Amino acid sequence: MDIQKVSKSYGEKMVVGNISIPIKKGAITAFIGPNGAGKSTLLSMMSRLLPKDTGAIYIDGNEVKAWKQNELAKKLSILKQSNGLNLKLTVRELVAFGRFPYSKGRLTQQDQDKIQEALAYLELEEMSAQMIDTLSGGQLQRAYIAMVLAQDTEYIFLDEPLNNLDMSHGVQMMKTFRRLAKELGKTVVIVIHDINFAASYADEIVAMKDGQLFAKGTTEEVIQKDILDRLYEMDIRVVTVDGKQFCLYFN
Repeated sequence: MDIQKVSKSYGEKMVVGNISIPIKKGAITAFIGPNGAGKSTLLSMMSRLLPKDTGAIYIDGNEVKAWKQNELAKKLSILKQSNGLNLKLTVRELVAFGRFPYSKGRLTQQDQDKIQEALAYLELEEMSAQMIDTLSGGQLQRAYIAMVLAQDTEYIFLDEPLNNLDMSHGVQMMKTFRRLAKELGKTVVIVIHDINFAASYADEIVAMKDGQLFAKGTTEEVIQKDILDRLYEMDIRVVTVDGKQFCLYFN
């Protein structure tokens, strides 16, 4: 995937300004930066949920706007932050939505297998018959991620996927994304606030601030004190534990 000189403004306010970045295939790329940096807006433009003002976004050599909707839905899935579904659905029915680009509502055995696989991946099998309005925030978040997994796309975009998850499920979720990239060759792009999750599980990091590209590179290149201090305007200590970098910012 290639992003070339992409911009987005609302009136006088430029939310994303002239950003150009490649997205590495088969890897996890984390978008980090303070609130209002334009991370979620850029992700929405990458998935065609939001029109861009300028620039081009290419997936496998084709501009995203040139893709037919149904073909794009088999190539790319996105999970946004606000999923206010007030439908009377079971967990399994919600996850089955991920198969719609393939099944058009008529589920085949292959669709059922993908749904079952996604439920198992997210440890939701025992609650698959539960109504989604009875779930905790964390359980519901896992069900939405299972729906995205069931869609079985090459590109998976996730906007704050760890919201509502406790520490244990947050780690489990990041390990799941790690497996998707490593074992299944998926290209995962995550907007994430926790820089330690980014440091521990991402291959590449894109740092944004005030709608601009602030830094990009491998995790080792970006998780550096001088970059993070300027990005967040804080005094951040970067330490290495067992060969991995971690950030301490509570002092």
